[in-house]
Amino acid sequence: MITVMLLSQMSPIFMLEIDIKDTGVGISDEDLPYIFERFYHVEKSRSRKYGGSGLGLSIMKKLVELQNGTIAIKSKVNVGTTVVVAFPLSKKEGGTL
Repeated sequence: MITVMLLSQMSPIFMLEIDIKDTGVGISDEDLPYIFERFYHVEKSRSRKYGGSGLGLSIMKKLVELQNGTIAIKSKVNVGTTVVVAFPLSKKEGGTL
């Protein structure tokens, strides 16, 4: 499920928050601190099954930070994962958001 919200307005700055939730296999508490490191794979047996280079989340974090945003991940094994991304947006004078 994806939720998009326009949060606090600190004129002329708004915060856009995007929440992405799944009900997948989840990520263990032991893996969460390392999840944004380049080439990091959670549980080697799972990474072999699902593939990937281990670069996706590190690239995503860098792109979000380049936009002055934040990214956070909350997860529980066998329950699912929530990724929360927030970006500041500027309203142009006389324009709309």
